[in-house]
Amino acid sequence: MNLIYFLLSSSWRMVAIAIATGFLSGGSSAGLIALISSAASRSASERVISIVWGFAGLALVALITSIISQVMLIRLSQNAVLQLRMRLSRQILSTELSHLEELGNPRLLATLTEDVQAVANAVYQIPFLCINSAIVLGCLTYITWLSWLVLVMVCGLSVVAIASCQWLLNRGDKMLALAREDEDQLFKDFRTITEGVKELKLHYRRRQVFLEKQLQSTATKFRRHNVDGLTLFATTSSWGQLVFFFALGFVLFALPNLLAINAQTLSGYILTFTYLMLPMDNIISKLPLLSQASIALQKIESLGLSLGSRTEVSTVPPAINTTWQRLQLVGVTHTYHTELQDSNFIFGPVDLTFYPQQLVFIVGGNGSGKSTLAKLITGLYIPEAGEIWLDQELITEENREWYRQHFSVVFSDFYLFNELLGLDNLDLDTQAQKYLKLLQLEHKVKIENGKLSTTNLSQGQRKRLALLTAYLEDRPIYLFDEWAADQDPVFKEIFYTQLLPELRDRGKTVLVISHDDRYFHVADRVIKLDYGKVEYDKQLT
Repeated sequence: MNLIYFLLSSSWRMVAIAIATGFLSGGSSAGLIALISSAASRSASERVISIVWGFAGLALVALITSIISQVMLIRLSQNAVLQLRMRLSRQILSTELSHLEELGNPRLLATLTEDVQAVANAVYQIPFLCINSAIVLGCLTYITWLSWLVLVMVCGLSVVAIASCQWLLNRGDKMLALAREDEDQLFKDFRTITEGVKELKLHYRRRQVFLEKQLQSTATKFRRHNVDGLTLFATTSSWGQLVFFFALGFVLFALPNLLAINAQTLSGYILTFTYLMLPMDNIISKLPLLSQASIALQKIESLGLSLGSRTEVSTVPPAINTTWQRLQLVGVTHTYHTELQDSNFIFGPVDLTFYPQQLVFIVGGNGSGKSTLAKLITGLYIPEAGEIWLDQELITEENREWYRQHFSVVFSDFYLFNELLGLDNLDLDTQAQKYLKLLQLEHKVKIENGKLSTTNLSQGQRKRLALLTAYLEDRPIYLFDEWAADQDPVFKEIFYTQLLPELRDRGKTVLVISHDDRYFHVADRVIKLDYGKVEYDKQLT
């Protein structure tokens, strides 16, 4: 991918019009230089009669076309960046969860923030690059009109300059690409700071080792590669200016001795070359931005290809089956792939059947596979082997979206939205207020038009708000992953002895991952896992 292709894929017609008007604007600006140079050698009457209107016309054309080109390309580029952000977001949300976990949050965040911003910064410069390029081409056209032999000399000098700069540009690209790779690791370290701040504060030695060896090492590499890359681009810019001044000196001092040039033509050359300095400098100074954007687009394309290889079928799900009779897992397995060979953890094969209006506890030690089973049951993990059946429906790519809509889940690492998104009940606020009272949060949180007044609560209270959302979803199967772990003893008692049985009595199937063995007696059934296998499946009632 590159910037031009990126913009063309958004709207090639708008790009064509914007570039055409940009070149017309630049050409008009170059025409003004030619007109000024020509006017300097004419009589006063000629200037008044034949030049003023031409000057005004060219200035007006340059102004109008410049505005049109910039406005169109600015709108186009911002629309393209918006589409890019939305496309990446949709790709992430339509990719298998297990693959997203393998990629890791730091890489996803770096692409969504830094890479997209690098592209946005570069595409914003496209209108100005078009206009400056048009000015350069227009001035070269004027030089050709003055003397094609001079153009040949200038082009020869340009070939030498480009060849000498290419090595610097290639090296700069490599350094910036390495810096972008360092940025992924830097995001991992930043995540360590934000998520592990309490642990780092409590352990001085750990904090110092992390800062001085891990974070500083990564940040130093990132800085070094950026400095090296940008230095090479700065050197290229300075070398380009030197070559340009050499060309100006050649025209001013050497050319009159090689060719018969009158004063008017020589002044035209000097004026044109002097005017060229600003657009040439603008073009060269934007090379780092263009290079960073090219690298960012490659990272975005790489991530897009990776996400695309594990994309799930996206369909609008039909109405869920509220009268289902049986949910079966038949020979289901899932493998955790790690960086170390021969260290994969295989969950399963598991054979389980769930029925409506059951309260089922899923228990086991840490690492036994409880959360993996939860993700398999809810359709977030796709079984590598085995089948999942809901009544007579085999769950496949075509109906997995529909299948997932049967579950309301609060995971141990839940995310709490500050709005009740996707819930369209007419009396939503009234229902929410009822559940706030049930969850003893009516004095902490208010809900108006589906918006929570605050989510700045304790972890236990935040989990109650997540439970409130699950209640409002009113789906046939509920799953709670260590929900009571952050609750005080009083509310923990309420959860196990009142809330869970009430859900079951309303016809819901309730699956509870828990370590609270003192409440196992409230369950209809207990499933114990051990190292990815079902150790036992006991029916209690």
